[in-house]
Amino acid sequence: MMMSTSNKNPAEMLIFALDVGKGVEEATSWVEHLKDHIEIFKVGKESFTRYGLSIITLIQERGKKIFLDLKFHDIPHTVAGAAAGAVEHGVFMFNVHALGGKEMMEKTVAAVRRIVRDKGLPMPIILAVTVLTSLNDGDLARMGFHCRTDELVVRLARLAQDSGISGVVASADDIDAIREACGPDFIVVTPGIRDAAETGDDQKRTSTARSAIARGADYIVVGRPIRNAENPVEKVIQIVKEITEGLAIRKKVL
Repeated sequence: MMMSTSNKNPAEMLIFALDVGKGVEEATSWVEHLKDHIEIFKVGKESFTRYGLSIITLIQERGKKIFLDLKFHDIPHTVAGAAAGAVEHGVFMFNVHALGGKEMMEKTVAAVRRIVRDKGLPMPIILAVTVLTSLNDGDLARMGFHCRTDELVVRLARLAQDSGISGVVASADDIDAIREACGPDFIVVTPGIRDAAETGDDQKRTSTARSAIARGADYIVVGRPIRNAENPVEKVIQIVKEITEGLAIRKKVL
């Protein structure tokens, strides 16, 4: 089975989740501390609602890229407008919820392409969230879905691709099925990255960095393992090494 390959530097495949809530100074200190080792910083709901656009500016002033992880999910017109705003702020990638439907995703893509064309801006990566890594088959059943997690992920990935979306946010467990359904060029961003022995948080479908990359992830999102490390920089270096090892495994498979 074909899996996506990447010519990126392994360090460019690591996204740091900047989900800290003790003040914008703390968030900025993380960017300063890691900026020589990490290219992309994820700004999620926690950081964005506390610090607003200032956190985006502070990251960009340090020459770094932004993954705006706000998971837009609303009526098509509203999401398209929010996406256009994200593009105007120069984010590298952002996401929407695939469960918002085909029309919502199509109008979002159209709005982004229009503003990119009209203002001469770079085209961002647009991602669709499939099934949160905090959910499993039992959770879906309680929500009324009559299918397994992996089945719903593939359905939503296909819908996103048909809508013009660049790729998906998905668990490492789902990468093979997504590649089978959507091909090698569809981008997969994998959160829920943990150390092999790490347990006890709200993520239910997790993976190590090495395994996620070996399976075909184009980017991995890592937060707590770095933030909780005794030496975060050393932890980043270790994860980049695991990414390199995962790429080597992937090439052998291919």
